[in-house]
Amino acid sequence: MPVIRIDDATDPRLSDYRDLTDVALRRVLEPAGGLYIAESAKVISRAHAAGHRARSFLVQEKWLPDVADLAGDAPVFVVSDEVAEQVTGYAVHRGALAAMHRPVTAPVSEIVADARLVLVLEDIVDHTNVGAAFRAAAGLGADAVLVSERCADPLYRRSVRVSMGTVFQVPWTRLPAWPEAAPLLHEAGLHLAALALADGAVPLDEFAAARPDRVALLMGTEGDGLSRRALAVADTVVTIPMAGGVDSLNVAAAAAVSLWALR
Repeated sequence: MPVIRIDDATDPRLSDYRDLTDVALRRVLEPAGGLYIAESAKVISRAHAAGHRARSFLVQEKWLPDVADLAGDAPVFVVSDEVAEQVTGYAVHRGALAAMHRPVTAPVSEIVADARLVLVLEDIVDHTNVGAAFRAAAGLGADAVLVSERCADPLYRRSVRVSMGTVFQVPWTRLPAWPEAAPLLHEAGLHLAALALADGAVPLDEFAAARPDRVALLMGTEGDGLSRRALAVADTVVTIPMAGGVDSLNVAAAAAVSLWALR
């Protein structure tokens, strides 16, 4: 574990943490596939356990032991609290940051091959909601998560942080557009259950009582819900019965309720 102490926030070796936004990190051409930032020893440990490889670490002295078993040959840059804040633009209080290589994205057919319960997130743009949905998927027994092409990045640092690192625990991949995606899911034997407010929708408890053996649960964007294309390919439209004059739940909460009912 190469330990390198740095006292200058402009040191070029810290450029992954200073110069690049999350979007820019994805577009780094070298290394191939880009990078993402993992924050906190717990999150980094889960990424490491999932087989993700670190390019470097940024830690304060007191957190050095927390990454000792995770670093391998990756350099560990040790900085003061002040330098860490100058580099990142915020107070780093979760112990450690790691610039991680993005893994190769697996094909949909591989991710859902043996899955009995899959969560599908269509065009959800809020990284907090994506992270919370992944945490629900991990805690409530989903076998996989699929995200649409326009869905927020599960490896964006806020998504990772809100998920408590469970984005590394649940298998996931990007889903193509519905004309191509629906046949992929049906060929895998998945029943597509769309969560939506619609006339004739089946109440969740009724659907759960006679649930198909293998289910893909489709969740739509925060404002408009599922697209018409998603609803058109669904085998069943399902709704969560509500009370108190409330018509719907936040998408992450709805995912949690539905996954619990179908677990």
